[in-house]
Amino acid sequence: MSSADERPVLVTGAGGFIGGHLVCALLADGFAVRAVDIKSFSHWHQRHDNAENVVADLRLRDAAFAAVAGTRSVYNLACDMGGMGFIESNKAACMLNVLIDTHLIEAARHEALDSFFYASTACVYPGYLQDDPDVTALKEADTYPADPEDGYGWQKLFGERLCKNFGEDHGIPVRVGRYHNVYGPQGTWDGGREKAPAAVCRKVAEAVLSGRHEIEIWGDGQQTRSFTYIDDGIEGTRRLAASTIDTPLNIGSSEMVSINGLVDIVSSIAGVELERHHIAAAPQGVRGRNSDNTAIQAVLGWQPSVGLRSGLERTYEWILAQVVATHR
Repeated sequence: MSSADERPVLVTGAGGFIGGHLVCALLADGFAVRAVDIKSFSHWHQRHDNAENVVADLRLRDAAFAAVAGTRSVYNLACDMGGMGFIESNKAACMLNVLIDTHLIEAARHEALDSFFYASTACVYPGYLQDDPDVTALKEADTYPADPEDGYGWQKLFGERLCKNFGEDHGIPVRVGRYHNVYGPQGTWDGGREKAPAAVCRKVAEAVLSGRHEIEIWGDGQQTRSFTYIDDGIEGTRRLAASTIDTPLNIGSSEMVSINGLVDIVSSIAGVELERHHIAAAPQGVRGRNSDNTAIQAVLGWQPSVGLRSGLERTYEWILAQVVATHR
């Protein structure tokens, strides 16, 4: 529950998927929340009228300083990003997120914050460790020598160093969480920015509704990932933000699955068998990626607990409803 401190908690990127769920959780626990996003309010994934909702472009220094002013803590989730189809085609746009990160951490120097949480990503990990589907789970110490995802991964790795340096030089209590493929209801499910679980759920739902029992899969489907259900993502975020850990931690499931296996699970949930068409030229990202949770277990006594099938059942149900609504 919230303390007697009545200053608001700032959530940037509040109109996005993770941000919307985070605002909901903070409000439920009695915190005052300042929610900021660049999108018009009508396009936020979730809208909470009991938050202080602000539409602002945090790439602008004055907007970032105004957002941070008078807050008790900051969750910086603001970022122009999407799934592999987006980040491979928008590397320059992803790099411009450094403006958001720079202005917010600079503004944090002038506030007595409880914490400054920075949302990083598993894309910071070196590509040379992810060239096999049977990948060794990635631990935090694997980050250097650096070879992150071009564009988005480099931007996030720079953001981590920015937080580290400002934390050391100016005493800002920074916390850095590296998200591994967070998914779930209320997320992006179409339009090109969706991630693999949402894309597969949508494609399966469309196949069921159309009666055309076939599906396109990017690549050979043997590439592997671990996927983190949103409830676990929010819990890990809040636990890390409330801790004294000032080094990056993975926030990700260690349950690895191939994309073909992901299609198997969603098809089973939908009760349908689909003919598969593999698109070799489509964006695929690294061949394998999984989260090593040794560190977060050791320092926080926690790791994600929602199994992949359970999370996909909830996600498919929600996405199916969205697809049905668009076909009316």
